[in-house]
Amino acid sequence: MGTLSIVATPIGNLGDITFRGLWNLKEANAIYAEDTRVISKLLSHYGLRTSVFRLDAATETTKAKEIAERLIRGEHVAFVSDAGTPGVSDPGARLVAYVRESVPDATIDAIPGPSALTAALSIAGLSTDKFLFLGFLPHKKGRQTALKGIAQCTVPVVLYESPHRILKLLTELSKFAPKSRVTIARELTKIHEEVLVGKPLELAAQLEKKKAVRGEFVVIVET
Repeated sequence: MGTLSIVATPIGNLGDITFRGLWNLKEANAIYAEDTRVISKLLSHYGLRTSVFRLDAATETTKAKEIAERLIRGEHVAFVSDAGTPGVSDPGARLVAYVRESVPDATIDAIPGPSALTAALSIAGLSTDKFLFLGFLPHKKGRQTALKGIAQCTVPVVLYESPHRILKLLTELSKFAPKSRVTIARELTKIHEEVLVGKPLELAAQLEKKKAVRGEFVVIVET
């Protein structure tokens, strides 16, 4: 049976890929990626020419069957998400579950590396013995319930948020947990990396002054 390697890739700085990660991307018979354009930039940077196929959230179930067939033939397949560790608010979980069930003799390797979650926590300056990770909050149904839960949580809560919804999130936090200490980590490992700390409305005001706010956000809320 073949091997499925779940490979963590850089969240920004291309130098953050591990030697083991590069070796797996080089030696694999095929790479399946959330976005072929993103992984192609990394492969080009390191001079790798492995064939790349798309596997995103919409195609994960059908492509999992395709990968299972490759593993039965004894191939080595690598899977990567756009950035960071696959399966953490990214595709990958259904793929791994399908392979474990349908090809139980195949090897599934974790190739650890970058993660926006752990990177943000490492520079937040707070106790991380316990924390709650919620990923991206629901856009509509269940959002209010989630915000109420965050306001009542006794451990730090870590969220992911996009640029066009960050101000909405901070405004909502100002209603449900106005005195909370919020840490925002933006553009981690990139040139414009930034960490802001303050109450929800204070941070909203700072971001509004910038007008154009780019990059994915990691938001840590301490109530």
